[in-house]
Amino acid sequence: MSGVSSHLARWTGLVGSTLLALSAFLGGAFPSGPLRSTPASVWQGPDGPLVLAAWVVGTGLLAYAWWALRDGVPSTRWALVTVGLWLLPLLVAPPFGSRDVYAYACQGASFAGGISPYEHGVSALPCPWLDTVSVIWRDTPAPYGPLFVLIAGAVVEVTGSLNASIVLFRALSLVGVAMTAWALPVLARRAGVPARRAVWLALGCPLVAAHLIGGPHNDVLMLAALVGGLAVVASNPGRRGMLLVGGLLLGVAVAIKVTSVVVIPFAALAATAGPYRIRTLIRDGGWVVGGSVAAVVGVTVAGGLDFGWIGGLSQGGAAIAWTSPPTAVAQTIGYLAVPFGGHIDALPVTRGIAVVLLAVLLVWLWWRARTRDPLFYAGLALAVTVALAPVVHPWYWTWPLFVLAATARRTRWFVVVALVASFLILPDGTGLPRFTKTVGAPLMTLLVIVVVVRLVRSARATRQPVAAD
Repeated sequence: MSGVSSHLARWTGLVGSTLLALSAFLGGAFPSGPLRSTPASVWQGPDGPLVLAAWVVGTGLLAYAWWALRDGVPSTRWALVTVGLWLLPLLVAPPFGSRDVYAYACQGASFAGGISPYEHGVSALPCPWLDTVSVIWRDTPAPYGPLFVLIAGAVVEVTGSLNASIVLFRALSLVGVAMTAWALPVLARRAGVPARRAVWLALGCPLVAAHLIGGPHNDVLMLAALVGGLAVVASNPGRRGMLLVGGLLLGVAVAIKVTSVVVIPFAALAATAGPYRIRTLIRDGGWVVGGSVAAVVGVTVAGGLDFGWIGGLSQGGAAIAWTSPPTAVAQTIGYLAVPFGGHIDALPVTRGIAVVLLAVLLVWLWWRARTRDPLFYAGLALAVTVALAPVVHPWYWTWPLFVLAATARRTRWFVVVALVASFLILPDGTGLPRFTKTVGAPLMTLLVIVVVVRLVRSARATRQPVAAD
């Protein structure tokens, strides 16, 4: 364990989360706040220096406490109690770090008013809170699955007001954290990983406090169903009834956010009892796949919706930030062409290559997972899905984090990624990558080159025959 005592880490993190809550009260993503701002405008605004100081120090303290105990905490119970303490100040804070919750409310209002959010943006009334939604997202269809649209509609109908809707969305996020806290130890024990470490790395991460609860974001509901489904499948290989339950949970995750679909092929492998055989995969994995399909289709039909949410996914690429490696490479190519008088828009090309590369990597990972641990490879699949996405928001890294925390032996690489991502968005939702393109894009491109070179060298090393004695 680290030289930092667990007692000190617990209270250091609590001070950090309290400072984050203070930054939210002073300069969070308020409904009447500016929809677009810059770091300079935040600094120059009312209480600007105090807002930024509280955010930087608060995030830093949370990150320090989490990192200090990354190799182990006293117990699972201790980890859960500590995470609960850290989240308490944020439960009463206004939304911060993102304005997505306002889009959730407006999409729910549209659905409750009889308008499909897959056919129209929230600018099509009857959303009474249109002014709270960022302009870039007002005319785009919802990218979320049918289950979350139903949830958002129910939230708006039950509450009838924006503030009450935000409270209920945050309460649902807290439920998602609680469900994940149950499922993580189960998944970790199945993967041979200490449960206390899994809970700490996943739920103690600053991204959870700042974005999954502080936001709040629907990703935590998706993750609760995803981790729960993997835990059920991994604990019951060959047991068809439980595999069906696991598949249904994974389908629920897909019906909230479709990106979780990449996990299902790996869950089908984890469902097989005994060595890999095609017949066994069809017999056992088929229950997982069937349950997932049944959940998605059932929710879609029951809600009177269609599959327009799949097309809505393409709208997410409207944002351009170097946190997405394909986007960063395109930006760097454009910068390199400027001194030579060129104006190159390589974005469609790099993003297109990323889609093809993602498909290839997912197939390759699945093929390797046949004779290895499919649970760990499910986490890797989520990691490459995020890394090759056209847009990468910081909270997206919680997707692989939650699975890898419970399945990976080596954790430093994805813990560092989550740590860096925690510092990328200001309390009012201003994304720092938008204002650091000329530095961030080349650095990200350099990182991509380094990673590719290392992977190629590693692949060559494993192919070299071992010399005989």
